[in-house]
Amino acid sequence: MEQRGYEKRRGLWRCVALMVALVLVLSGASAQIRYSISEEVKQGSVVGNIAKDLGLDMSILEERGFRIVSSSNVPLFEVNQNDGILYVKRKIDREEVCERSSQCLITLKTVLENPLEIHYVTVEILDVNDHSPSFPEKEKRLEISESALPGARLQLQAARDPDGGQFSVQQYKLSHNEHFRVEVKDRGEDRKVPFLVLQKQLDRETAGTHRLLLTAIDGGKPAKSGAIEIVVDVLDVNDNSPVFTKEIYSATLKENVPAGTIVIQVNATDLDQDANSEVIYSFGKEVDLKLMDLFSVDPITGEIRVTGLIDFEESKTYEIDIQASDKGPVPLTADKSVIITVVDVNDNAPEIEVTSFSSSIPENSRVGTTVALISVKDLDSGINGKVICTIKEDVPLTLSQSLQDNMYAVVTKSKLDREQRSQYDVTIIAKDTGDLSLSSEKTISVVVSDVNDNRPEFSLSPYAFYVAENNAPGASVFSVKASDRDEGDNALISYHIMRDGSENNKLAAFLNINSENGDILAVKGFNFETLKTFQFQVVATDSGTPSLSSNVTVNVFILDQNDNAPVILYPVNTNGSAEGVEEIPRNVNAGHLVTKVRAYDADIGYNGWLLFSLQEVTDHSLFGLDRYTGHIRTLRSFTETDEAEHKLVILVKDNGNVSLSATATVIVKAVEPKEAFAASDVKSAAKDEEEHNVTFYLMITLGSVSALFLISIIVLIVMQCSKPRDYSSKYLQDANYDGTLCHSIQYRSGDKRYMLVGPRMSIGSTIVPGSNGNTLVVPDRRRVSGEVR
Repeated sequence: MEQRGYEKRRGLWRCVALMVALVLVLSGASAQIRYSISEEVKQGSVVGNIAKDLGLDMSILEERGFRIVSSSNVPLFEVNQNDGILYVKRKIDREEVCERSSQCLITLKTVLENPLEIHYVTVEILDVNDHSPSFPEKEKRLEISESALPGARLQLQAARDPDGGQFSVQQYKLSHNEHFRVEVKDRGEDRKVPFLVLQKQLDRETAGTHRLLLTAIDGGKPAKSGAIEIVVDVLDVNDNSPVFTKEIYSATLKENVPAGTIVIQVNATDLDQDANSEVIYSFGKEVDLKLMDLFSVDPITGEIRVTGLIDFEESKTYEIDIQASDKGPVPLTADKSVIITVVDVNDNAPEIEVTSFSSSIPENSRVGTTVALISVKDLDSGINGKVICTIKEDVPLTLSQSLQDNMYAVVTKSKLDREQRSQYDVTIIAKDTGDLSLSSEKTISVVVSDVNDNRPEFSLSPYAFYVAENNAPGASVFSVKASDRDEGDNALISYHIMRDGSENNKLAAFLNINSENGDILAVKGFNFETLKTFQFQVVATDSGTPSLSSNVTVNVFILDQNDNAPVILYPVNTNGSAEGVEEIPRNVNAGHLVTKVRAYDADIGYNGWLLFSLQEVTDHSLFGLDRYTGHIRTLRSFTETDEAEHKLVILVKDNGNVSLSATATVIVKAVEPKEAFAASDVKSAAKDEEEHNVTFYLMITLGSVSALFLISIIVLIVMQCSKPRDYSSKYLQDANYDGTLCHSIQYRSGDKRYMLVGPRMSIGSTIVPGSNGNTLVVPDRRRVSGEVR
């Protein structure tokens, strides 16, 4: 009767649970279909109406082949194609389906065709208390000595219950007995281990065997139980258990110690005699297998040794249960826990990780700009895990520690200059503070990007160029060159001539410059006789943003060319031709000055140095011509046979490379002394006036040449003093100097040698194009133009 009432109540509870599950499913159908059903329900029990909950048309379910797709040969559920109701096809055992899972969910896939639709339905199997606790054996036989003291503990086999949670084994009960009681030790995960505890000393002579019934009870309502019969045999003689000599066993052990290292030695004594007092040691029954791989215990000595790899990072402490047993017929045991504390050693090098990195940084970045963020870690602990980071190279970068531990920022510590160094390979060293410190390195490459912070620089400042006059218009006469230490567009240079209208740059209008290569072209030819020197300024500008520029002064010296022929100053007749008549007495002696041919050349130096020669003469034996002064003298006295009139053609030429010349004709008439004196008086007056004019012109010419000479000397001295490198003149002693110059200085500039001369010039020197003013080039080293290099 009671059983029938129980079944009725159970069925009622199942219906209630089913209704609650249906309500929950219907309320959440819009999101996901989920049903709950208790295990062990009968075959054919309704789980839910899938078609209704999915809103499907029930009239076409069969036509569309509504079914459950399952890979199992024996499916747990089936669906009715007529009404869409989900049924239990066979009895469900939750422990069989989901074993000991805390939540048991079964997902079903339903399929409709034409068109194809797939819907998923989740069914939760609710646990019921359908299993009773059970023991592995029906009977357990134990032996215990009569001398066992109250409190002795015997571990019993635990009962198992396939149900989980509250339906698992919750308690143990022992049948009434005055000698024993049961204690339960909770090991977690639904494991409760029973211990049989002696509470009153035994006497084998009174009772040699004790039969006890141990019952395991689960937490169901009503509760289910299982029992095992425990037979305790009381043995004689060995009535003393081993006793450990210490209450607490603990030891410290460094990690990574070699196998065979003794950790600690436990010791237990037994007051019995002979075999009953011999103690053997072993691991406790509940010791983890992993501990047995790491340690071993000597059964005779009790020494615990290392057998595996001890790693502090894996476990910092170990607790080992050691059991001491005697060798009595009924061995007595004692259990003791040994606590082993692992000491960390420095066996892990620091690890460096770059969390953020800017591979390029502008050279104008402020001090303190962050380049990279790094983090370091060390698996060791204590001082072995404390890490110090440094930078290996001497670079303008440093490490700044962040507020977070083991976080650093790589920042600039000084100004960067790409032109000095464009890339830094920064090696970061992380070193721990252990006794035998370990370290690791990581290298990052930091590229310094260019900014426009350098102005163009000219190769010379100032420039000095020597240009021969009569240059071809439009041709390149010289070139300037500037460089920029920046790169890319910041180093792309363009040139232009400064045309500000100032006095110094007024001649810049006659020049053009190639903006790309700095070649300077003259738009007109220069004339040394009208322009001897001038200067202008060239500006070099880079293409950076904003652009930078610099300027340089260019000094240009015009070199004289032999482009002016000599001009005869005397003799000149009234119509302007170079012809004259000289009358001399016939009685003059040898060496008498007949006349002096005077000539002028607008060029200077060798180009203006004139030489005189007789091109045509009636009698070579009668007249001679000084090649340097132009004096015509008699070589002998006149004789009766000499003609009265002689024609002399004098050739006057300069000393240019391609010399220019002019001729003068002098008619010498030999007259009687009285006639000569009369004519001489008339000529004297005319000559005095003519010589006065010639002297005036010569003074002007000499003053101009002297002024130009002084200006050239001053300019050259200033240029030589202002040049930083070995660009100054090197004064040499000319071995060929004959002492005829008033003053002369020879100097070398680059691969050219020059001589500065005064109003008088050496006979052995030769004036050539490429000189300036009274500058003479040493023979065999003549140049057409002279650009200082």
